[in-house]
Amino acid sequence: MVLSRIRKQARFVVLPPSNLTHDIPGVFRNVHADGRQYDDLFAEMQRFRGRIYREDGAIPASALTSDGRHKVSIDDESWHILSIDGQGQIVGCLRYLDESYAHSFHDLWVKHAAISRCPEMGWKFRSEVENRLRRNRREGIGFGEVGGWAVAEDHRGTMEPLRIILATYGLLELLGGCSGLATATFRHSSATILQRIGLTTIVAGGDEMAPYYDPGYQCQMQVLQFDSRNPAEKYRPMVRELAGMLTMAPIVRRESFVSTLQGVFRGFEVAPDALVPLTA
Repeated sequence: MVLSRIRKQARFVVLPPSNLTHDIPGVFRNVHADGRQYDDLFAEMQRFRGRIYREDGAIPASALTSDGRHKVSIDDESWHILSIDGQGQIVGCLRYLDESYAHSFHDLWVKHAAISRCPEMGWKFRSEVENRLRRNRREGIGFGEVGGWAVAEDHRGTMEPLRIILATYGLLELLGGCSGLATATFRHSSATILQRIGLTTIVAGGDEMAPYYDPGYQCQMQVLQFDSRNPAEKYRPMVRELAGMLTMAPIVRRESFVSTLQGVFRGFEVAPDALVPLTA
């Protein structure tokens, strides 16, 4: 237990989407624009995730790049929370993809889930997800998917797996609130942990969406639903605490193209005094 309390001091670093075109919300007070640091952390996160997934047997070696990275197309569009220990090593990561823009099920990442292609339950699942998308729009909250959860093996018996999930709840609230989906495996009781925190099974057409086998990850999986506004009652104080920590955590972003141009043009700015004519 002492070890768990020590490891709880792992700090968070947040990486916004690499193609983010708007400003980071003002609630985050420690924002840095540093393209090199961003790329280094981003690559290290993908290598960490690749190593963990490979060791767990979730993916084959062929799914990794030559430098060991587990790359998926939505990484660049997602927010990433990294948990970093005292030695500067990533010990946990989790991804949030904002899909509030989506018009239909086919615009969503969850379309790749094996259950969406099930002859019996697929159409019910797709219909329920689209209903959720429309509901969120009416309620004025975001819709998105959480995934890419990985925790270092020697931290799985600590608070770290729970902590990074609850920190994600906090991040979503800081971003304005979100109700969405999480695809969880049954390895290391991941799906069970998520349900204890407050995620629930999806009910579509009166039928509960049961776990299913995903040939891509070679294991039982389940799509769960969450609402960042409603974590399990016992965890709400921790979500608030972690959200407060995230407001001061380093938010490392790539410098936007607009900011770069502004920096260039600043070099050509003329002082007001220089505009005063030399003769009357």
